[in-house]
Amino acid sequence: MTERKEITTIEEIKLLVDLFYDKVRRDPLLADIFNGAIKENWPLHLEKMYRFWQTVLLQEHTYQGSPFAPHAQLPVKAEHFDRWKQLFFETIDDNFSGEKAQEAKFRATKMAEMFQLKIAYIQQNN
Repeated sequence: MTERKEITTIEEIKLLVDLFYDKVRRDPLLADIFNGAIKENWPLHLEKMYRFWQTVLLQEHTYQGSPFAPHAQLPVKAEHFDRWKQLFFETIDDNFSGEKAQEAKFRATKMAEMFQLKIAYIQQNN
């Protein structure tokens, strides 16, 4: 069993992001959507995700931008968000512990809820 770490540094953020997106890139439900949208730009996407979670969890403000805009036109529904959260929670629970791990799961849940509602609205009105 892997030792579970606190999320306190950019190194833990990078580990979280890398482990999570490795799962996403191989997942039968999510892989085609993510790989299709990101294409060969995975290194850039991962760097952006490092900065996003560094800003959210460590309050080190390195992320600039709007997280929703790139997701607005993705062909996703509730089952995609459920699977995304499942993989994210698995990654957290298998590798991390502590207050920031719990905060990451809370923030991911709220973000997924907001994105799902906005995307559903866009899909209904197009």
